[in-house]
Amino acid sequence: MNIIAYLDFNKNELKKVAFEVATLANQIKSQTNANIFAIGINVDTEKANELKDYGIEKLINIKSDLLDKYSSDAIANSLFQFAQSINPDLLIFPANSHGLELAPRIAAKFNAGYVSDVIDLIDDNGNLYFKKPVYAGKSIITTQIKSSVKVISIRPNVFTAKKNPTNSLDIQNFESNISINEVKAKVIDINKNIGKLDVKEADIIVSGGRGMKAAEHFNLIEELASVLGAATGASRAVVDDGWRPHSEQVGQTGKTVSPTLYIACGISGAIQHLAGMSTSKYIFAINKDKDAPIFKVADYGLVGDVFDILPKLTEEIKKIKG
Repeated sequence: MNIIAYLDFNKNELKKVAFEVATLANQIKSQTNANIFAIGINVDTEKANELKDYGIEKLINIKSDLLDKYSSDAIANSLFQFAQSINPDLLIFPANSHGLELAPRIAAKFNAGYVSDVIDLIDDNGNLYFKKPVYAGKSIITTQIKSSVKVISIRPNVFTAKKNPTNSLDIQNFESNISINEVKAKVIDINKNIGKLDVKEADIIVSGGRGMKAAEHFNLIEELASVLGAATGASRAVVDDGWRPHSEQVGQTGKTVSPTLYIACGISGAIQHLAGMSTSKYIFAINKDKDAPIFKVADYGLVGDVFDILPKLTEEIKKIKG
């Protein structure tokens, strides 16, 4: 069995989800004795050495000057060129912005079955079954891909990255022969707030809803997030009102997240919001309405005014952290 594990790099730095993809690939390898081909694009080989800690023994570095800027068409075509040379059985992508673009393109090229947003995997004597949320997270289905080539994308923060050190990392360059005509669109630049975590990959998220009453009150959310080393999130209503940027929106029309801890502040718990965060390991809700739907999914709930609770909570956590 040959597995291709697409490892997402950001300016040559491995993203957290890359280690999660590597972990799942190694889990399958331990059960099926598979061969893993990790894939990177124009990777700085020194930065890639960290992969040894996560059991990756072979990295295919796809190289081309045309891939210096991210282009989903160009990367998919280059990856397909390499994949054809090894006849892969399974391709694993992260279910982040890059992976969700690339995975279906590769599946189409192989005429392969594709399951997105996978949250669990079951190996039944070599037969792989995949679990994923459906109906806005209200149900979980277990499904199987029947095609010879199988493509999946995995939800970030679900498959916990586990170290499995290996002695060496064999880095092989693969020169892509794509043409300029295959670069139909490319990302020229990305502007983001320095030091701010992406809710998609954050381990802790502090989110605010309309209960925060105004944009200027989100400083309470940001202060708690800063103390916890967390990302800041927001409900759709808040984003629609222009209080917070769309990049922070959690929910069915925003980002789907699975942090270890999700703190919902002044969020009522509309089904569209729950669809984006209900798979969090622990949910802590603060709301003055004891009947708010958010409390039905919360592991811990506190009924009260966020404007009283958040400053006290932030102060206490500061004391605990010294």
